[in-house]
Amino acid sequence: MRLVFAGTPAVAVPSLRALAAGPHEIAAAITRSDAPLGRKRVLTPSPVAQVADELGIPVIKADRLDAEVTARIAELEPDLGVIVAYGGLVREPLLSTPAHGWINLHFSLLPRWRGAAPVQRALMAGDAVTGASVFQLVAALDAGDVFAEERYAVPAGATSATVLDDLADIGAPLLAGVVDGIADGSAVATPQRGEPTLAPKLTLDDGALDLTRDAETLLHQIAGVTPEPGAHTTFDGARFKVLRAAPSDAPPLPPGRVAASGKDVVVGTGTTPLRLDTVQPAGKGAMNASDWFRGLRTDEPELGS
Repeated sequence: MRLVFAGTPAVAVPSLRALAAGPHEIAAAITRSDAPLGRKRVLTPSPVAQVADELGIPVIKADRLDAEVTARIAELEPDLGVIVAYGGLVREPLLSTPAHGWINLHFSLLPRWRGAAPVQRALMAGDAVTGASVFQLVAALDAGDVFAEERYAVPAGATSATVLDDLADIGAPLLAGVVDGIADGSAVATPQRGEPTLAPKLTLDDGALDLTRDAETLLHQIAGVTPEPGAHTTFDGARFKVLRAAPSDAPPLPPGRVAASGKDVVVGTGTTPLRLDTVQPAGKGAMNASDWFRGLRTDEPELGS
C-alpha cells in the first residue's frame, strides 16, 4: 500500500521506522514545523522530520492540516493515512482522502483516556494498567473502532516520559501489523466498549502540588506531570519543583513541613510523608534534596509557603 504518515515527537519515531522497514511505500511524512530549542532557540526539525530525511521519505511541514496540505496529500493518492502524535486534528475532506481512511496509534486502552494526554492522565489517576490501541480515525475524538490493542502494566516509579517511551516501542509493531492486515484484507475493527474518560492536554496548574492531599495521590500526580509540565509548589514565595519523590515510612509531619529522617529528606502530606529525592529551587538547577536541605538557614522549612 501507499501510505502517508503524520507524526511529530520522538514517540512517533518507532512507528515510522517500523513502517519504513515493511513492504509498504511511505509517500510522505507530515510533521509540524521546525521549533526553537535550547537556550539559543535554534530552529530544529521535529524528530519525525529528522528520521524521515534519514530514510529518504519526503517531508511536509505543517502546523495545521488545512486545505493546502489536504490538496498536497490528495496528489499523492495514498491508500491509507497513519497518524501517531502529530499534534493536530484530521478533519474532512482529509479524513476521507486516503482510500482506507486514517488509522491512529493511541497510547491508552480505549475508550479510557481519549484526548491529548492519555499517559499523563492515566498515571495521575493511578491506573495500574494502560496500553496502546490502533483505531480507525473518525470525526469524533478518538472514538473509532479498534483494530488492535496491547496492555501494559505500569512499573513502580514510572513517569509519563518512561511510560510513553515504552508504549512507543510496544505500539510500533502493533501498528505495523494493523497496516499489513488492512493491506491483505484480514484486519477487523470492533466498536469501543465501556464508558469513555477524557485526557485533555496538561497545563501548568496540573503540576501544582497541594500537600494537604494524601501521599499516594501526590505520587500519582508527580508521576503524571513529570517531565512536563512538572510538579511544583512554593518555598519562601518562589516556585519550587519536585522532580522525583517516593514513599516514606518516616513519622507523620504537618503538610508541607520538611525534615530530616535518617539520611532522607521528607515532607509532610495529608497522610504519610513523602521522601524528596530530586528538587529544583527557583533560579537553580536540579539537585539532590539532601544538598538543598543542608543549605537552608531555617530550622522548620515549609513547602507551600
